[in-house]
Order: sequence, then C-alpha cells, then structure tokens
Amino acid sequence: MCGIVGYIGKRNSLNILIDGLKRLEYRGYDSVGIAVINDENNTNFFKKAGKVKDVEEEFDREILQGSIGIGHTRWATHGEPNDNNAHPHSDDNRNIYLVHNGIIENYTTIKKKLIIEGFTFSTDTDTEVLANLIEYYFRIKNSIEIAVRLALNEVEGTYGLACICNKEPDKIIIARLGSPLMFGLGKDEIIVSSDAAAIINHTKNVIYLEDGEMAILRRDGFQIKTIQDEDIFREAQKIEFNLEEIEKGGFEHFMLKEICEQPDTVQNTYRGRINFETGLVKLGGLDSVAEKLINAKRIIITGCGTAWHAGLVGEYMLEQYCRIPTEVEYASEFRYRNPIINQEDIVILISQSGETADTRAAMKEAQKLGATTIGIVNVVGSTIAREVDAGTYIHAGPEIGVASTKAFTCQLMSLALITLMIGKNKNTIPDSELMKIASELKNLPEKIQSIIEKRNDYKFIADEFKDSRNFLYLGRGFNFPVALEGALKLKEISYIHAEGYPAAEMKHGPIALIDENMPVVFIAPKDSTYDKIISNIEEIKARRGKIITIANEDDDEIKNYSDYVLRVPKTVPIFAPILNSIPLQFLSYYIATARNCNVDQPRNLAKSVTVE
Repeated sequence: MCGIVGYIGKRNSLNILIDGLKRLEYRGYDSVGIAVINDENNTNFFKKAGKVKDVEEEFDREILQGSIGIGHTRWATHGEPNDNNAHPHSDDNRNIYLVHNGIIENYTTIKKKLIIEGFTFSTDTDTEVLANLIEYYFRIKNSIEIAVRLALNEVEGTYGLACICNKEPDKIIIARLGSPLMFGLGKDEIIVSSDAAAIINHTKNVIYLEDGEMAILRRDGFQIKTIQDEDIFREAQKIEFNLEEIEKGGFEHFMLKEICEQPDTVQNTYRGRINFETGLVKLGGLDSVAEKLINAKRIIITGCGTAWHAGLVGEYMLEQYCRIPTEVEYASEFRYRNPIINQEDIVILISQSGETADTRAAMKEAQKLGATTIGIVNVVGSTIAREVDAGTYIHAGPEIGVASTKAFTCQLMSLALITLMIGKNKNTIPDSELMKIASELKNLPEKIQSIIEKRNDYKFIADEFKDSRNFLYLGRGFNFPVALEGALKLKEISYIHAEGYPAAEMKHGPIALIDENMPVVFIAPKDSTYDKIISNIEEIKARRGKIITIANEDDDEIKNYSDYVLRVPKTVPIFAPILNSIPLQFLSYYIATARNCNVDQPRNLAKSVTVE
C-alpha cells in the first residue's frame, strides 16, 4: 500500500520527489509528506493530510532545498489519516527521518520499552516507534547503517522503508520485508521507489530489494546487505514499459484509458504464444512445470478481489476443457485454514502487482507444503514473479486505476492459454474445437474494440441509475464470476451496494429484495444456459425489477424481457467472460462519474494491498 520515493544525487530533490509522489498516489492518497537534507546538513520536512495535487502548493520550496530527500503518500493502517500521522516520521530528537510501508506488529511492546528509556511519542503510528527504535540504536552504535540493521532485527511484521539521518547526511538507508522497494541507477544519482512508475522518468536501470535486505545509497554508489550484515551482489534489471504508458493519453481518467486499451492488452497476452494453425500454445515461463501441469490431479487457484474472480473463471475453464479438479481459494484465508496440500498439487497464484501480501503468504504456505507454484502476474520483477516455481506474465502494461480492468481480462486470457495448452496435450479438447477457439482468438481484439466504440450507450443508463442504492448482478456458468466482478467494480468506484449471484440462486433469498427500485444486471449470452437465464429474468420482471441485460448482438428475443440491453459480439464460451466483463466496466465507470466519484482513487482503497 502507500508510496515511497527517495532521491540522492546532485540535483535539487524536491521536484523529483513531488513528481514521484504523483505517480505513486494510486498506492495511497490519505496524506503526503517530504523530508529533505539541506546544504547545512539539516533536515526540513513538510507533511499534510490530503492528495498531492491539493498539498503541493503548500510546500515551501525555499526551505525544502537539498539534494537528498525522501517522500511518502499514505494509505492509513495505524492511526487515522491526519497531518500528525502523515509520513515522514522522526525520532523525538529529530535526528532520524523515516518513511515506511507495512505494519510493525510488535510496536506496542517496543514502544513500552522506549518510553522506559525516555523516548516520547506524538503520533498514533507504528512508524514513529520504528524511527525512535533506530535512534535508540544510533545513540549506542553511532552508525545509521548499524542502527537500522539492529532495529529491523528486533521488529516483527512487514516494511519497506527509506531513512535519512542528520548526523550522516550523505546517505539514504532503505530496507524491505514483505513490501516492495527498489532503486534506479541514474547518472550520479539514485532514485528510490516502491514502484517503478516513480523511476521510469529518470532511468530504466533498477535493482529490486529482496525480503530481509537493506541498501546503503550514496551519490557515488550503493551497497546491498542482508539485515544480518551479509554482503549481496545484484545486477540491475531493465524496466520494460515506457513513460507514455503511465500517462492518461488524453483520457479523463486512467480507468477509462485502461478499459479502452483492452483490444491491445488482451492481444499482448496471447501474442507469440499460440500457433493459430495448430492450436498449440507455448508459454515459455511454464516450460519447467509443463509436464506437472498436464498430469495434475488437482489445481488450486488463489488470489484476492478481482484476481479471485479471475480464478473462478479459471476453475470453469480447467474443469470443462481439461477435466482437472480445480479449487479456488481466497488467498487471505488460505494459510489460516490449514489447507490439505501435497507435492502433486499445482497452486496458481494470481496477482496484478505480484506483491499482494495475502497472495504472497499463500505462496509461501503452498511451497512449505511441497506444492508446485505458478504465478500469473503483471509486474515484471515483482516478488511473486521471482519466487514462484514458474509463471507467466499477462503483459497488460502498467495499471494505474485502482479498480482493475485490463488486468482482469488479461488474467482471463492467461488462464485460457494455460487451459488450451493442457487440453491439447491431454487430448481433452477435440482438434475441431481447438481450431474453432484459435480462430475465434484472432477476432477477439476486434470484438473488444466494437464494444468500446459503443461506450457512449452506457451514459444514458448510468444517468438513470446513478441514484440507486442497490444493484444485483446475475450470471450462470462462466459468467457467474463475471457477475461478481461487475458488482465489485460498482462497489469500488461508485459506493453503491451491489451483489453478484449465480442466477439460479436468486430465488433462494435475494429475490426478496426485488421491487421497482431494484436494478438487476443479467449476463445473458446465447449459450447453453440461455433458456434458464430467460426464466430468471421473467421472475424479476414479474416483481417489477429494472432489468439491464448483457446480450449478444444477434439476440432479437432479449429486448422483450429487458428494460435496457447492452450488446456484445458472440464468441466461444471460454472467451465470453472477457467480452461480457467490458460493458460492466463501462457501466460502473459512467455511474461513478455521474455521481462525481473519483474513479481512479476511490475512498479507502489502494492499488496494491501489501499489508495483511
């Protein structure tokens, strides 16, 4: 969660820090702060609740001058989002300044110890406790490097942090455990960040810290160590995306831009990975585990939020086309229920960021129990991408909008490719059907584009329902998880209560909610469940519910049952969730904008949930 940025070099750091914080604000936007060491080796700082653009004008540019600095944009965990609890935090002697992502779980115990030692506290945060703990060890050892290392060996929990010290004003100390952190190597300068988005404008050469590591950064170089004081050598990696990919490109919001990018991003996911003549899928990142996948007796998919919904679609795919028993688990519950896992099991972990704390914990649990782990990840070099046994990147490009859109459809495409790879090798998909699917895949970007070109059709419906207090989303088979995802999108960005259900479950409870004020969204493609869906629509219609239907372009019958129809091209079942989810993304977007909600930065949410 939260965003960290730091700079050490020859330039004035303030503009670099502010620009970095703007690019990181999707990770947290409760408050913002900066601390800079000036030419007299004194640290000046400013912090305030609010978004970067609202606070930026209050920065005193004359005081906040210096070529070493750290900054933070916060998503609150300990202590409410106010000026006092904003980062950076300092020790009570104003020697140490610290920005921190994560949670220090034993902070109360440490705080009691420090109070006995005479330290005082002025905030409600665990980060202030860590700053004072570092100062405690600095007074003993007179070395900021040693002080940070000793403090981190005492804390329990997670952290990504950057620290500066008045008495050693020529360096920044950074460290990581469970919260992403990296630094970019420029010409006579180093830029620190929790996300490559804040670095790409300055350099593409980055080094990622691993868990349990720290780095001492100077203008003329760096040193990486473990917090047990063991030296580490690591080469820089290249950032693969460009600055233009994280700009809005003329769109009003990142979310709208990312919805409209899906013809390209879905194609990027499958590009070069399928032979359209034979239907053969080649996923190089899975070569080492391909035989295990093909012969798997059980697959477990785990993720959080949108990634969990993608996993549910994957369950339908793998069971229908590959005949492999598949289970889908909430990553947040996975390790707490003592799961029954063995060495023959495959555990697929889905995470856009590759840093989701609960999904990382599920990965470690699966590995501890001997399962083969596979990652479906967007961010190259992320923790899950590095630590799984094998994996595949979805190649969606940077996703800045907090509500996931293009990453979801690319996750679905990755799961479809895995399904086709297994199905062909197991001969569970007939060649004729495989050829039909491969042919349809060629046309998928064009069909997605046709949906996007009709996006203005959703504005009228959005205006009609922007004041609704509840929504119901219903689907069957492959499209039940799409109903869940559609409901989640509406909740996330418009703050309207919405629930998704299998359509047949409606009469087992939710139908009690139906009246003339209840909009119900049906996902009703012309597939094997169509007649059943029509029956469910009739049940809602009989109770005067307002019916919005996602239906195929060639379905003339559906208008007789619906108040509003949103059309999508017909496709094969395995790709239907991709097409059917896009109208639901637009519907959520336009309802949220009609309600004047901040769709890119919805309240209480952040893009990457890196704390449990």
